[in-house]
Amino acid sequence: MQANCNQLYSPPGNASEGASASQCLHPSRLTGEGSCLHSGDIHIQINSIPKEYAENSGSRNVRSDVHSCPHGCVHSHYRSHSHSDGRQPDDPAVESGEHGSSSFSEFRSLFKWLQKSLPYILILGVKLVMQHITGISLGIGLLTTFIYANKSIVNQVFLRERSSKIQCAWLLVFLAGSSVLLYYTFNSQSLYYSLIFLNPTLDHLSCWEVLWIVGITDFILKFLFMGLKCLILLVPSFIMPFKSKGYWYMLLEELCQYYRTFVPIPVWFRYLISYGEFGNVTRWSLGMLLALLYLILKLLGFFGHLRTFTQVLRIFFTRPSYGVPASKRQCSDVEDICSICQAEFQKPLLLICQHIFCEECITLWFNREKTCPLCRTVISDQINKWKDGATSSHLQVY
Repeated sequence: MQANCNQLYSPPGNASEGASASQCLHPSRLTGEGSCLHSGDIHIQINSIPKEYAENSGSRNVRSDVHSCPHGCVHSHYRSHSHSDGRQPDDPAVESGEHGSSSFSEFRSLFKWLQKSLPYILILGVKLVMQHITGISLGIGLLTTFIYANKSIVNQVFLRERSSKIQCAWLLVFLAGSSVLLYYTFNSQSLYYSLIFLNPTLDHLSCWEVLWIVGITDFILKFLFMGLKCLILLVPSFIMPFKSKGYWYMLLEELCQYYRTFVPIPVWFRYLISYGEFGNVTRWSLGMLLALLYLILKLLGFFGHLRTFTQVLRIFFTRPSYGVPASKRQCSDVEDICSICQAEFQKPLLLICQHIFCEECITLWFNREKTCPLCRTVISDQINKWKDGATSSHLQVY
């Protein structure tokens, strides 16, 4: 019998299974072990594989050589069981690791770019600082002056009768001198016009110039009302008691914030009207639209602040009391010692929780708190924080 197909590879040790067939027919079935169908009902089936070969095929992929057959014989391939089962699903941990490495690579590239660009950024920053050195120096000076004066006034208010009149007078002179020196230095710009809702004498207003005018005006108004608080500190206690001074501090601060809300309006309105570099009609229409939106927002803020200002006025005129004067017997029950100042009672006041304190001590306490210092019973419905002489650090830019 003459073989028309190349011999199928057979493992060593089984020679009878390596016989060839005479003719090859069309492929009809491929067994897991490998087979080829031939004409004349003659086929070769490989059933017995040595034990050693079976063990080796389980540990590595085995594939039979593919040979060409002139009569269209189809040969099967040996594949290991682990390879024919398909690929395992992707591991999410591997994907997350790849994503993390990609993010780290981008971050490293950004860091390298910043490292290379740092000298150029420093050069540009120095140039900008030199161009605006006057404004930057003035801003730092105004800020430090405000912080120093505000802290000093709060300390003097806290000392009450022990406050230094010399320190208060020095603060008054210092604030007034700083304001006068500032306006004298920039007299050509007439910055003081903005205090009375007028526009400074500047031909062209850019955004930086508007911020410059509004910022200086806001600090000057703070200095002005802080000077008024210093004047109240200089008033003797027999003319204006400590409790009355607290209400005046609160009223002055609310007036300051209310006035500062309206001062920037003319400057910003003028800047928004002249917005753009378009034609006359387009520039006028766009400027009017922006100015109208600005006025609407300011009007909404006005009504919100008006509610707070009305409450402050009611408190200032009614001056609600936190309790009633305590009798000598009630004071003797607590050994005539105030729990706050640890001294004898001065104008003792009995709260609704039946605890007794000095009037000035408890008034100073309720400038920051709502509850009794001992039992934490709610005594006041609101905190009058401006009664301690503090000034808001908020910068009214718009």
